Amino acid sequence: MFEMYVYTMGERAYALEMARLLDPGRVYFDSRVISQADCTQKHQKGLDVMLGTDSAVIILDDTEFVWQKHKENLILMDRYHYFSSSGRTFGLNNLSLSETKRDESETDGALATVLKVLKRIHKMFFDSELDDDLMGRDVRQVLKTVRSEVLKGCKLVFSHVWKLGERVENQKLWEMAEQLGATCCKELDPSVTHVVSMDSGTEKSRWAVKHKKFLVNPRWIEAANFLWKRQPEQDFAVNGVNNQ
Repeated sequence: MFEMYVYTMGERAYALEMARLLDPGRVYFDSRVISQADCTQKHQKGLDVMLGTDSAVIILDDTEFVWQKHKENLILMDRYHYFSSSGRTFGLNNLSLSETKRDESETDGALATVLKVLKRIHKMFFDSELDDDLMGRDVRQVLKTVRSEVLKGCKLVFSHVWKLGERVENQKLWEMAEQLGATCCKELDPSVTHVVSMDSGTEKSRWAVKHKKFLVNPRWIEAANFLWKRQPEQDFAVNGVNNQ
């Protein structure tokens, strides 16, 4: 379905070793390995070192800021932490996969989840019913369409998620929610479906409980972004408040 590349900001020896470990038979990547020395801009990854047009490339990466010029091509992945030392680097203190003697789920882990998304994007991109020429199609538009369906129909109000006085439209969570298809607003009204908050004691949070709206913490949006699917609100309760 795809021609795959390994692309890392690491040195070439590291990149080649990772490719060897992941693909010892050279079935998936072959010689398509890009490392730090190949990058044309410091501390940034770019598609200018790859064959093909940007409109036909999908990027899987756990770091967004290295793709400043290609955010529309990017599927942001959850970081993979097998060893506890890896998790601690990012401030995680829970048991690692190695400590629990397991790996990510084969059915709903990050790779399984993104494979479903990739298959759907591939099908839409090559849809034979489309009238335009194949060369004129843009996978970035397909990606945007699929992403915008995740939280479609949800109307969100945020409460005490960022500092007072900060422009809400510039907040990453606000932008993320809108990209996922949600409508974000500043004021409460009967059409609001979710209040996103860190504190169940705020006025807006109490309103949500009183009017039987969903009250969720910000991780609900982040989980939907990583899993490309609306997540059960009861799994993201605020200070123990249960969603009905």
